[in-house]
Amino acid sequence: MAFTKADLIKAVMNENGYDQRQATETVETLLEIMKRTLASGDDLLISGFGKFCVKSKQERRGRNPATGGSMMLPPRKVATFRCSGKLRKRVNS
Repeated sequence: MAFTKADLIKAVMNENGYDQRQATETVETLLEIMKRTLASGDDLLISGFGKFCVKSKQERRGRNPATGGSMMLPPRKVATFRCSGKLRKRVNS
């Protein structure tokens, strides 16, 4: 089962003694800052957690799953995540 945004809000409420509104505003503000940073093309580094990077993908040949025919996929940007060594150790322990 996945840890959802609602679960995160409940955890923030419990850890910090916030009410539902304060916890929701805190989580939403944090996520909005992260989205804005990545949308501007900047990387986002959170020490001890990991790094979110924006990478550019080149135009490439793909396949249309409906028809099976080939098509060119346009260039695009994708967000990637690389966890820190500390997080990797904690996950694997």
